[in-house]
Amino acid sequence: MGLEFNKVSKDFSDFRAVDCVNYTMEKGVYGLLGINGAGKTTLMRMLCTIIQPTEGEIRWNGKDVFELGEAYRGILGYLPQEFGYYPDMAIYDYLMYIASIKGIRQRVAKQRIDQLLQQVALSKYKKRKMRTLSGGMVRRVGIAQAMLNHPKILVLDEPTAGLDPNERVRFRNLISELSENRLVLLSTHIVSDVEFIANEIILMKDGKFFYTGSTQDLVRSMEASVFQCLVPKKEVQWYLQNYLVGNIKTIPQGAELRIISKTAPVRDARKQEATLEDVFLLYFGEKAGGDYDDEI
Repeated sequence: MGLEFNKVSKDFSDFRAVDCVNYTMEKGVYGLLGINGAGKTTLMRMLCTIIQPTEGEIRWNGKDVFELGEAYRGILGYLPQEFGYYPDMAIYDYLMYIASIKGIRQRVAKQRIDQLLQQVALSKYKKRKMRTLSGGMVRRVGIAQAMLNHPKILVLDEPTAGLDPNERVRFRNLISELSENRLVLLSTHIVSDVEFIANEIILMKDGKFFYTGSTQDLVRSMEASVFQCLVPKKEVQWYLQNYLVGNIKTIPQGAELRIISKTAPVRDARKQEATLEDVFLLYFGEKAGGDYDDEI
């Protein structure tokens, strides 16, 4: 039966952050994709029983997660956008501390921590203090603490925020490896985080799930095409104001634009293969309308 959202809504005063979400998840990686403010974090905080829904239920195998209480939290791993740690603790000591909070016996915790540190490639750094770690290393420690209890549900909120490209690739590979035999829900506004590892992608906007499917399904859903065209530099601002422009490349002959449109923006525009990033721009983007710097 898995994890089920049944008409889940969350209000803050007169603002509805999550609006009547209905959805069922089973094993695999689910990418929750949307801009900042779409309601992703609020939904995940409800899923992790940090806050309660205003309306509706979240069920695990048919039972309300808030009624399950500790039994549910025992099968849950959570990496929030910002997780607390003592900066002067060594990595190993921090993980032992978290294991004790989770009620994991010391002998079991030691074995589990050694295994996880190897998995997240931090074994040789286990005596390093948390304050000395790079952003990517801190996120890997975050994954390790979320995995201490062998969770059946792993919830990751913006896990690659602030990481460099190499760390992002490492993190995606790690998430893909950890997804075997469990449900992973990964929330992000970075398309590349989920494009190749998510079995199912959920587009969230204004607190609602408005499209779900595989990357291929979402690309096929586009009621527009992607075009590449060459325009004079002096006309770029006009295209920014009148089209969804995904990319601008300045070359000696002018500017190459990647444009999403139902019709060709110029006569000699060339159709391109659409990507998930194009889908994201179509559903979440706006015409730029800003100043174009022809030195880009």
